[in-house]
Amino acid sequence: MKIIILDGISGVPLGKEIHGAFQGAGVSSVYADAFHFKARPFYRLSSIVLKSRNRMRDKEGFSHLPRIELKELEALIERERPTHVLVIGFLYKHFEVRAARELLDKHGVSLLLYDTDSCNLYGKRREFVYFIQQELPVYDHIFSFSKVTTRFFQGTLGLKASHLPFGALPVNALGLQKTAEALFVGSADLRRVFLLEGVRDRVAIRGNRWKRNYPLMSSALRARVDDRTVWGEELQMLLQSAKIVINITRSDFYGAETGVNLRIFEALSAGCFLLTDYCEEIAELFTPGQDIEVFRSATELRAKVAYYLENEEERERIARNGRARFLEHHTWAARIDQIGSTLAAVD
Repeated sequence: MKIIILDGISGVPLGKEIHGAFQGAGVSSVYADAFHFKARPFYRLSSIVLKSRNRMRDKEGFSHLPRIELKELEALIERERPTHVLVIGFLYKHFEVRAARELLDKHGVSLLLYDTDSCNLYGKRREFVYFIQQELPVYDHIFSFSKVTTRFFQGTLGLKASHLPFGALPVNALGLQKTAEALFVGSADLRRVFLLEGVRDRVAIRGNRWKRNYPLMSSALRARVDDRTVWGEELQMLLQSAKIVINITRSDFYGAETGVNLRIFEALSAGCFLLTDYCEEIAELFTPGQDIEVFRSATELRAKVAYYLENEEERERIARNGRARFLEHHTWAARIDQIGSTLAAVD
């Protein structure tokens, strides 16, 4: 087996971490960042013309010009000769999907998807319909981070799909002093704004798109914001400097009763005490009150932040249990084993 990780969302390190986990499992793996391929000539101008023309023909449809010509993908396939290509996120934004499928068929390559972001399309109806009608059917198998979405792919669309929650890499404890009472790391979202207002006297916020939401926020909450993204070693240092790491699911995900996001696993990997909003999926992976803690309302969030700041021993016990549960079941190495078992059964 030789697999190409074709990363369509390289703004986060997920694809690179999966690539490393495959290599750690002894699987030949090649990492390819779709954003590093050469864009087609006059891409921006051609994209504007295509969208304008198609909008006149079909106001309800979605059109998109793939950024990369197929010959770039063909060169990669001929050079590496993989047995499988695993797309992270999306393919349609980068390549013409059906042509890519035909190319891989010609070379005898299986095409897989790790669905990491389809929930972000829920509010973009036309694009979501395009994605499920034009892209999803070309895959030999789909892995999805969301159990709800997996059921939708299987039961409604009749696709071959498996639930594959996110994971993370194990990290070492840095022994940092916990200078922040509570920390939220993530981009701004209306639901997140409203919930964090309830703990604005105790929470530090790090992430992007917060300044554009300042008109919706109190001056006290704005003062808590550092409007910059953070990943890698800096993220781990930030997480480990907080007594409580708060996770809040984005509005679209929460509305679909899903959303066990990447931050959950990153926080547990770092040995943090995690306080996250409740959904059935999180309770299937972890035991609230034992490995993690959960809240179901703004009132409960505020109360539990206050409670666990006062009860250090209990907070640290849950944090230790959470990291142990993560190490046993939720590393990327464990996810690679799941992928391997699924592919073996399918093949």
